[in-house]
Amino acid sequence: MKLRTLGKSGINVAPLAFGGNVFGWTIDQATSFGLLDAFTAEGFNLIDTADAYSVWVPGHQGGESETIIGHWLKARGNRDKVVLATKVGWEMADGQKGLAKDYILKSVEGSLKRLQTDYIDLYQSHKDDPNTPLEETLEAYDQLIKQGKVRAIGASNFSAERLKSALETAQKQNLPLYQSLQPEYNLYQRQGFEQELEPLCQEQGLGVISYYSLASGFLTGKYRSEADLGKSPRGGGVKKFLNERGFAILKALDQVAGQHQATPAQVSLAWLMARPSITAPIASATSLEQLNDLIQAAHLTLTSENIELLNQASAYSN
Repeated sequence: MKLRTLGKSGINVAPLAFGGNVFGWTIDQATSFGLLDAFTAEGFNLIDTADAYSVWVPGHQGGESETIIGHWLKARGNRDKVVLATKVGWEMADGQKGLAKDYILKSVEGSLKRLQTDYIDLYQSHKDDPNTPLEETLEAYDQLIKQGKVRAIGASNFSAERLKSALETAQKQNLPLYQSLQPEYNLYQRQGFEQELEPLCQEQGLGVISYYSLASGFLTGKYRSEADLGKSPRGGGVKKFLNERGFAILKALDQVAGQHQATPAQVSLAWLMARPSITAPIASATSLEQLNDLIQAAHLTLTSENIELLNQASAYSN
């Protein structure tokens, strides 16, 4: 499998990342182990998680996903074969959040302990913290990189303006540069990334690992009417896509999938992988059947006509 370099970090990743938000939430440890085994056996190496996963579940504190990944890494002894991406800054159960230096330095120790490793490949600011100076956040990351606890840093959920400011601050102060961005991006939700963030990432040489790559499952084709919304716990979040543009996207996905003997999910991910700005879309699976569907996307090459059809069907008005 052809690997891609994440920004200018020198870290090479396969073109699909496993989203670890499901570990300890919708799947237990045993199922998580099976999926991680299958994912890495196919040559994929990027696993994305966060300290806050899965704080939204009643009774959870955060750290559940990292804990399961840590148990798996220890059981398999394969830390050097995995690119581990986690995040800091989202609110934890105890109300702790943000990107202040002391909070980052404390939080990283919790993540390292749960992940049962002495370094994190990609440590990401989970969301912008307007109350902390950019310089202070980057100084914390500088310290962690010098200590060997972090290899590279990334940003998630940043506006183009704030990402640009962070990059400029890093250059002026000789502090670490964000090497990647993790934005919400998929065939339906294009505008937020494409208008300002995508040009900035390409100009500055940042890698991009997109989340909600399948629009909460809508782009799998599973939800085609309001009657389908009860098919999963995430169905309620899909209702907003059931409109003229959404149906046009599904029609185009069906057409392209038919030409390649593929599925809408595979075509949706292949469209992302084919976009020059994208390093690796993130997708989650809760069963081996789902995972195998996603994995096939990395072996699907869309034609320029396929991509144009999908671009037109998903075009948005400025």
